[in-house]
Amino acid sequence: MKAYLKNFRQSPRKVRLVANLIRGKNVRKAQALLSFTDNKSAPALKKLVASAVSNARSQGKNADGMVIKEITVDQGVTMKRFMPMSRGRANQYRKRSSKISLILSEMEKENSRVQKRGTTIKDGKNKKEDKKVGKAKDKKK
Repeated sequence: MKAYLKNFRQSPRKVRLVANLIRGKNVRKAQALLSFTDNKSAPALKKLVASAVSNARSQGKNADGMVIKEITVDQGVTMKRFMPMSRGRANQYRKRSSKISLILSEMEKENSRVQKRGTTIKDGKNKKEDKKVGKAKDKKK
């Protein structure tokens, strides 16, 4: 499920700090984290997660088993303003805004096969065909 927040009046750089906290987390855990995060963008992100959960429920999906698959914070509209300075001058400053998109997906099952770097995949058929998982290194000597 998807949810979008457009023209949120805070710079994307500041919003990304909070967005990185909840990326990949369970929906319930993300809402709990946002409740206790002391940042201006936390309540808006909590409301966005709630909106995505509501969208999932309206399509008949179980929202408790959802996880935040993707959250992106992009730059929105920038308003240019001027500050009066001495000697009749004016300096320009920018009021930045953010566009936030959130995508929920169903949680993967725990018994799925996960391989770590440096482990060997064994079929049991032929030992020569066993493959090594890891970084490819050039052996030039």
